[in-house]
Amino acid sequence: MAKGAGDENFPVASKLLPAWSRPHVKAFYAFARAADDVADDPDLTPAAKLQTLDAMNMQIDAGVAHPYAEVDNLVQSLNESSVTPQHARELLSAFMRDVESPRTQDWVGLMAYCRLSAAPVGRYLIDLLGGIEGDDPAASDALCSALQILNHLQDVRSDLERLDRVYVPANWMMVHGVSVEDLCADRCSPELRAVLNLMLDGVEGLLVAAKPLPRQIRSKALAREAGGVLAVAWRLARALRRQDPLAERVELPRMVMGAWFLWGALTA
Repeated sequence: MAKGAGDENFPVASKLLPAWSRPHVKAFYAFARAADDVADDPDLTPAAKLQTLDAMNMQIDAGVAHPYAEVDNLVQSLNESSVTPQHARELLSAFMRDVESPRTQDWVGLMAYCRLSAAPVGRYLIDLLGGIEGDDPAASDALCSALQILNHLQDVRSDLERLDRVYVPANWMMVHGVSVEDLCADRCSPELRAVLNLMLDGVEGLLVAAKPLPRQIRSKALAREAGGVLAVAWRLARALRRQDPLAERVELPRMVMGAWFLWGALTA
């Protein structure tokens, strides 16, 4: 089943953002979801997925209305907002990578993947809403990468079972004696738990690197949004330390997530 904005860990186009910006954010999100759904479609062959994603890319370049409405809406939004299409193209590259290379060899490779699959979202928002001090997106990239890996940890079992994808670094699995089949167990073995904790160590390092972000963003509204997302990310990382993502879906209750988001936004 395809995801929608209500299924995400973090608010999409929240009311903290200026009203004028929310339709643009929704257009970017709808495009990203449509492209991701292509990459995740179990009824399409890999060749068909790549062909469709490439067609989306060509439609961005051509600026035509057909065949994909989400691409057309995005192109119109980008033209109105004067935001580069590069962020959308990078997302398409990430989805193509999902189709072509469904395994992750090491942490460096995972970071390279997140640079295409996650960082463009933060860079898009920053470009849309006025930029960042020093024009350095490193803190934004760190936050977006952390969010991506948290999502991978939540879905570690379903990613393999539904999509035959493994985002857990293969070299860490090998060192700890973990096999791909261990990701489909009813609960984490001590060895797999050790590997997931290494990934959470990396996530926490990324969140520390992202801490300056709210102060760097020029838009006060986006700065508050970033502060809220940071607070929720820390809370979710701690939940994934305590709970077993193979035994249950680890997520924050909506009220808890909302409370932490509000606290982070107010203290940013």
